[in-house]
Amino acid sequence: MKAIIPAAGLGTRFLPETKTIPKELLPVINKPVLQYVVEEANAAPGVSSSVIVNSPNKPLIEEYFLRDVELESTLKERGKDQLAELIQYVGDIKLSFIYQHAPLGLGHAVYTASSVTNNEPFYVLLADVIVPDHSILPKLYEVSQVHNNCSVIAVIKVSNDEISRFGIVGGTFAEKLNAQGKLEARPSLYTKGEEYEVGSVWKLDTMVEKPTKEDAPSNLAIFGRYLLSPRVMDILSHTQKGAGGEIQLTDALIELLEDEEMYALVIDPHEGYDTGTVANLIAANVSMAKRDPQLFASLTEQLKSQE
Repeated sequence: MKAIIPAAGLGTRFLPETKTIPKELLPVINKPVLQYVVEEANAAPGVSSSVIVNSPNKPLIEEYFLRDVELESTLKERGKDQLAELIQYVGDIKLSFIYQHAPLGLGHAVYTASSVTNNEPFYVLLADVIVPDHSILPKLYEVSQVHNNCSVIAVIKVSNDEISRFGIVGGTFAEKLNAQGKLEARPSLYTKGEEYEVGSVWKLDTMVEKPTKEDAPSNLAIFGRYLLSPRVMDILSHTQKGAGGEIQLTDALIELLEDEEMYALVIDPHEGYDTGTVANLIAANVSMAKRDPQLFASLTEQLKSQE
């Protein structure tokens, strides 16, 4: 099974920096966003390797993952063995590259990797979302396995004011993951609001890209992690341009619902960090800094000194 990571976007929200540095290489603490995503992908159940869908205009992405023996040797000569090991680790990460030669949308980027998915299920990980604990994909895999390898997507509950920013799903609350990560069928009568709780599983019947709150079928928004059936690639082969004049993955998933079952798993939004805007990237750095007490104490001290 392959994990597909689309990374060919222009990164316009981060201009002028992304004029030369791809947004996927912007750092969260001491490594780029894309490294977090690749590490998560390679750790996912069933994955043999990851595939980055890159733009030919972003060669720095591929260069970052190349082995740099000269730098490793220099660091070792200077007694910086730990840093040398970090550099070697990056160069040894298992992945390959495919190129999207025109910015035709997420659906097109995913379809660009169709030649390597071998008619098998595959993951899609959006490259501006990091999940440091690698906690989401194993749960998608569990739901898919129980339901005959069907497609499963991660969703989060959003407020009414946020609905128009996301792809929104609709369907029927069906099950819930228990504390051991196993599915339990829910009774027909359940506590109001339980269907939106973390771990809830919905059987989907509709999906809408950026609806108004009046037209939204629920408050569940797609969160950038997918486990998809091979049928999706067949659909993307003929999917026409949609919103924004691009080939939308959501449009292909809507068509998939006509042929196959699809489920959504409600996840905790704190399991991952969206780095797709300047504010979100800064917030992700702060959140990750909190995981290191020494680093966060130093950061707090620096901020206090500037008050």
